Amino acid sequence: MQTQPRGIRNNNPLNIRISSVAWQGKVEHNTDGAFEQFTRLEYGIRAALVNIRTYIKRDHIDTVQAIITKWAPASDGNNTERYIETVCKKTLIPRTMRLKYTDKGRICMIVWAMIQVECGQEIGMGRIENAWAII
Repeated sequence: MQTQPRGIRNNNPLNIRISSVAWQGKVEHNTDGAFEQFTRLEYGIRAALVNIRTYIKRDHIDTVQAIITKWAPASDGNNTERYIETVCKKTLIPRTMRLKYTDKGRICMIVWAMIQVECGQEIGMGRIENAWAII
């Protein structure tokens, strides 16, 4: 039996690090030690969507290139450039296209592609849209 990727096991497919944020659906007793754990996959996706929308609205980090550079910096050992290229190729969104925090379609597509990079698995768009609906 193959073990699921950590992000899937934690219901946190974008591997959000543990913080003091009182995320909706956050487990009461985290057993991971490094990454948040959620009671359902949609809550983990919701947290990622909230973070990305905050980047865009509050911090003006509003392109795929800027979002992924912040999300997965090279200083953490990530191949940030390949991550950006992969997300742009999968979504057909240009790396420097300015995004709006209300752009459900594009933001959901970006998260869909980021999950594939982070976990090596595809999550159905319906689950990502369900997470958007509970923001």
